[in-house]
Formats: sequence, structure tokens, C-alpha cells
Amino acid sequence: GGKAGFAFATGMAAEATAIHLLKAGDHIISGDDVYGGTYRLFQDVMCDFGLEFTFLRMDNCQKIEEAIKPNTRMLWLETPSNPLLNIVDLEMAVDIAKKNNLMTVIDNTFSTPYFLRPFEYGIDLIVHSTTKYLNGHCDVVGGAIVTSTDELSERVQFLLNAMGTCASPFDCWLVLRGIETLPVRMRQHETNAFAVANYLKQHPAVKRVYYPGLESHPGYEVAKRQMKGFGGMVSIELNGGSEAVHTCLRRIKVFAMAESLGGVASLAEHPATMSHASMPKEHREKAGISDQLIRLSVGLENSDDLIEDLRQALEPR
Repeated sequence: GGKAGFAFATGMAAEATAIHLLKAGDHIISGDDVYGGTYRLFQDVMCDFGLEFTFLRMDNCQKIEEAIKPNTRMLWLETPSNPLLNIVDLEMAVDIAKKNNLMTVIDNTFSTPYFLRPFEYGIDLIVHSTTKYLNGHCDVVGGAIVTSTDELSERVQFLLNAMGTCASPFDCWLVLRGIETLPVRMRQHETNAFAVANYLKQHPAVKRVYYPGLESHPGYEVAKRQMKGFGGMVSIELNGGSEAVHTCLRRIKVFAMAESLGGVASLAEHPATMSHASMPKEHREKAGISDQLIRLSVGLENSDDLIEDLRQALEPR
């Protein structure tokens, strides 16, 4: 549904290019539990170049509107978010943005175009880490930007060329190969994620399960309305302290412990010390990213094998 698409060397190269659509003095409102690399780029890099950021939970119209300043120029969205799988109502966000003349950018990595088509809700710019589901095989890094207007297409094209953030031809070929199987993969990711989430929500070692496909998820109704499916990411918060987390991650066998996601193989990671380690502890805690949180990228293996792996990893011994 976009006007043009651009391939980048990494997901962060795409994000770095997108944020350069702004200039010193501009203010951006971003979700508070965004990907750790996004937070690092915004807070630890772009602030030094005169951009200003406010991080907040994008679940309340009034809260977002109160954060808008005279110099606010952009809403940066993730839905589902990384790693808490929070859901943003895109119709609400776009309505706020249009009233205040703001650009809307969404990182659509978790949903993919198969489950969510943000342009249908009026989003201006879509960013992907093609490293993840679009490639789907954990054998390349890449990023993408898709634009909604000719003007944005020209600006992104200029920045890609000027900044040299483009992807290599071979990496593009690998991503194109992966996209050919995207629909079948996403359906199976979701099927397996449902099985894993439903198992874990009843497990005594698990304090909370974050999966937008569960009716208990606070964003369930919005996700059901704006998405074709709920995706393959599941996060869990364990009972007990850090030792419970370390024990679980040491014991897993089918799940591999690794930061990436969206591939055919199931992965587990600890956001506080891995993907979100660059986010200060006080910010993580305020956003709800506890030290007991584990993020699961549910792959394409047999769901019974995945559940058995989690059972033995969480079993008291």
C-alpha cells in the first residue's frame, strides 16, 4: 500500500535514516518500551544532535496530547511493542497526529505486513528490521522503509544516498527469498505462539504472560480490530528472582538463547541484560520491563516440543 520502499543495511540503519527526516530542535514522542537499540539511538545519540524525546505508554489519548509541545514533529510507534507486546490504537494515534500536524512512524517488525498494514490507518512511514520475520531465517541483517507519499519517497531516497545506509545486493536477495514464504511462516508462528502462551498462562512458575492474542491482554480488542493475526512473540515474567530466570535460560534446549527474533528457530532472551541492556534500569522499571522478563520468539518447530522444552526448563528441581 506504500508509494516506495527502500532497503537498508540493518534495521537500525533504517531507523537512523528515518530520524534524520527531522532537524535540531524538533521533539519526538516515542513509546516507552521500544526496542533497546531504538532507545539507545534516540537518547544516547540523537539527543547530542539537538533532538528531544519524550517516552511514554501510547495507550491513552489524553496522555499523548499532553506530551505534545510546540516543537513536536513526530510520533514514533511500535505495535506490538518490544518486549512487552503493548498495542497502540493506530486510529487514535493518527487522529492525534493529524490534529497537531505530526508525522507518524511505525516500526512494523513484529507484526509484518502480513498481520498489519499501517498505511490503511493513515500512518506516514513504516520501518522494518528485515533481519527478523521478513527474512525469517536468521542469516542476514537488513532494514526497510516504506513511504506513503511522493514527497517522503524523495526525502528518504536522498538520505539513503547521502548517508550510505543502503543494503548490499546479496543481502537484498536473501530477504527477497525469505519474503516468498512469509504468509505460511507467519500463520505457523501464530499457531505455535498461541499454544505456548496458553500453556504458560497456567504455569505456576509464570507470574504473567504478555501475548496480544490472549483475551486477558489489555490491548486484545484493539489488536483484534486492526490486525489480521497476533504474531509469534510471547513475553513472560517469572515468579522468583534472577536465579529463576538464569535457571530457565540455562535449561532450554529447543529454544536457543539469542537476541534476535522472527526466524524459523525458536529463541529466548533476557531483555534486561541483552536487547534492552542499553536502556537505564530506572527507565526499564518505569516502562514495566522487569529483571524477571523473558522474551520468546516462537519458531516453527512442533509446538509439543516447544511446550515440553519450556516445561522442563521451568520445572522445580
